[in-house]
Amino acid sequence: MSVVRRLVVEADGGSRGNPGPAGYGAVVLDAATGETLAEAAEYIGVATNNVAEYRGLIAGLTAAKALFPETDPTDLRVHVRMDSKLVVEQMSGRWKIKHPDMKPLAARAAALLPPSSVTYEWIPRAQNKHADRLANEAMDAGREGRQWEASASTAELDAPARTPLPDRGPPGDAAAGAARARAALAAARGGADTGTLFEVDAPEEPAAADVTAVAATPAPQVGWAAAPDLGAPATFVLLRHGETALTPEKRFSGSGGTDPELSATGRDQAARAAAHFAALGTVQEIVSSPLRRCRETAAAVADRLGLDVRIEDGLRETDFGAWEGLTFGEVRERYGDDLTAWLASPDTAPTGGGESFTEVAARVATARDRLTARYAGRTVLLVTHVTPIKTLVRLALEAPAQAMFRMELSAASISTVAYYGDGNASVRLLNDTSHLR
Repeated sequence: MSVVRRLVVEADGGSRGNPGPAGYGAVVLDAATGETLAEAAEYIGVATNNVAEYRGLIAGLTAAKALFPETDPTDLRVHVRMDSKLVVEQMSGRWKIKHPDMKPLAARAAALLPPSSVTYEWIPRAQNKHADRLANEAMDAGREGRQWEASASTAELDAPARTPLPDRGPPGDAAAGAARARAALAAARGGADTGTLFEVDAPEEPAAADVTAVAATPAPQVGWAAAPDLGAPATFVLLRHGETALTPEKRFSGSGGTDPELSATGRDQAARAAAHFAALGTVQEIVSSPLRRCRETAAAVADRLGLDVRIEDGLRETDFGAWEGLTFGEVRERYGDDLTAWLASPDTAPTGGGESFTEVAARVATARDRLTARYAGRTVLLVTHVTPIKTLVRLALEAPAQAMFRMELSAASISTVAYYGDGNASVRLLNDTSHLR
């Protein structure tokens, strides 16, 4: 009779520079007790955040499989928890994998265990501290010219007291667990324990210029390597629309209520923005939300620059449901419990069938991917709203959803995000209103 092994893999990766010196961390836990069975971490040289995160996933799944070499893979149940929305959504099959660097990594991860054996869950970064710490330890080690090494006490920094399991050694004995998993992996390959934990096989004949190669770095680079030449990015200049009558009163104004026009102040702001962009001479394309206040703002700039305006529905504002037209205080008075839940979780929608921030982020990310593909190497003015702009900035920074409430975004303000060919982004400007003075 087969025995089903239930494990949890938590994985993370990071890059100091994106791309820059990068590393990953992964931990395998017993699903029933939370006992740390194995840890993996590695400095991988110059890579992007996304590559490092995928490498962490691969290491975690490899470790889980190697812990039980006698077990049929179909009898393993591995629940992966990561704070990378990209990796979780792509590996779950909900998001397409478009970037060429991600496709081989995702394929490698998917091939390690049967699809029925692995499930994925996104968690906030605060709940992924163990793997995050391991990734940072690996990057610190790389800066010192060495590779990360497991220690017997490292798991104790994150884990509460746990009940020992038979024949598993003391709880939290990550070094022992790592040695068992490493030895099992080496035995499965028919080779010796090399001392490199969960090394990932390199693809055959990798391109010399591929700075994000899948292969494990046998000898870490010392110091901070220069970022590669990624070519001209797609640069999104994010212009919030000008004021409407609702703006000074700080009323919820989304896509589910009335579609207000610009006020006199808003029209003046749009004209000032148009003069600013005309003086710069950098905007090559204009894309707008379908809502009136954005179309009016975009038209003012387009008329000045002699450009057409393309409408992108994914850039519309959040549907705030029953809160449309109300102030924050009025919502607190009428829908206090709903507002509290909305502030606490990005998955909660406003009262009356509005959109959650998670839903908005999904469509904004889809629009972003579509536009970056269409306008690679060009500078595009996106005329949109508070939530889409904050979402684009948050996603570029890989910040948690709660960061939305930590950003100020004035009417007719300008923010800028550049998107590179490897799928990474650089926030260059936020909430600039100097053109309005």
